Amino acid sequence: MFHLSTNDLLLKNIEANVHYPINFAELEAAAKRTLEPGPFGYIRSSAGGEETYRKNTDSFLKYSIIPRFLTDVSTLNTEVTILGHTYPHPLFIAPVGVNKIAHEDGELAVSKAAAKFGFPYIQSTVSSYSIEEIAAETKGSSKWFQLYWSSQNKEISFSMVKRAEAAGYEAIVLTVDTTMLGWREEDVRNQYSPLKRGFGQGNYASDPVFMASLSDPSQESIVNSIVENIYHPTLNWTNISELREHTTLPILIKGILHPGDAKLAIEKGIDGIIVSNHGGRQLDGVIASIDALPEIVQAVDGRIPVLFDSGIRRGSDAVKALALGATAVCIGRPVIWGLASGGQEGVERVLENFLQETRISISLSGARNLEEVKKLKLFKD
Repeated sequence: MFHLSTNDLLLKNIEANVHYPINFAELEAAAKRTLEPGPFGYIRSSAGGEETYRKNTDSFLKYSIIPRFLTDVSTLNTEVTILGHTYPHPLFIAPVGVNKIAHEDGELAVSKAAAKFGFPYIQSTVSSYSIEEIAAETKGSSKWFQLYWSSQNKEISFSMVKRAEAAGYEAIVLTVDTTMLGWREEDVRNQYSPLKRGFGQGNYASDPVFMASLSDPSQESIVNSIVENIYHPTLNWTNISELREHTTLPILIKGILHPGDAKLAIEKGIDGIIVSNHGGRQLDGVIASIDALPEIVQAVDGRIPVLFDSGIRRGSDAVKALALGATAVCIGRPVIWGLASGGQEGVERVLENFLQETRISISLSGARNLEEVKKLKLFKD
């Protein structure tokens, strides 16, 4: 139970007289001053003309919270139970790969900051550090593993899933919208690929099945094989059924935007969905994630959890997504900008501020728990 009267981060920060980036624009600007054009462009940019990237954030402006007042909101319970695990709040760290391009400590810094503030951490397949390295640094914290299906050898996928299970991870998140790399003009312009520069090999170079599949253990061979494996145009429901046979962990699929796919997921026995358009980084011109959310929630009808990803920039965004039916929300780019601008400490500031803003936004809307958040009335322009 959270007591607002004893956790006023706003007053604490004002009194501290410490200056650091707070909102998304300031964080991005600070990261731009720190990073080279290649890494900065890779993190900031999205596919095509970035129509989807803009929609993801602009579409939040169409939804307005209609608050209720004269309710005692001195205490707030943000606990949420998902797939048998209870978390202190419905805020997750979205799976973002190659974090080392933002800061040398990469995923180690992000996962440790997440553990400090109770954010379940979803680790990317293309992390700069391995499953086991992250687990060793964050013992006792909640972690999920995001899987990119290995197109050349599905046994690599099964191996990584088994490693995650052995390391105490709580769920598998299979990303389904990366059958091939989206058209990203900024990366073409900068001639920059983190994978080809070896930043995403933490889980591959430590995997016995992957290493055994190589013709030789050279760095060039590792990088080339990762690039070959990560894109999977043949991925289909049969593969997901095969994945089910190799793990006892719950399986969520990330990248769902169509209610028909949500219904199919339930029919196929999927344990959860993450509504996402990959932050606009895959197919440009698609529906904003927040606009896709209500129909998917309606199609699922409470049978499995529906998480939300893409476009979350502040606490009020999270409240809107939760009010539209999301079980929890995932935060991506703000975290990486915090990492770039200040390492683990920068991520901690982002998460602490985000958590506090979300709590305040919930209480000011007149809600005292997540069930009441789901009953909030939103006006859509």
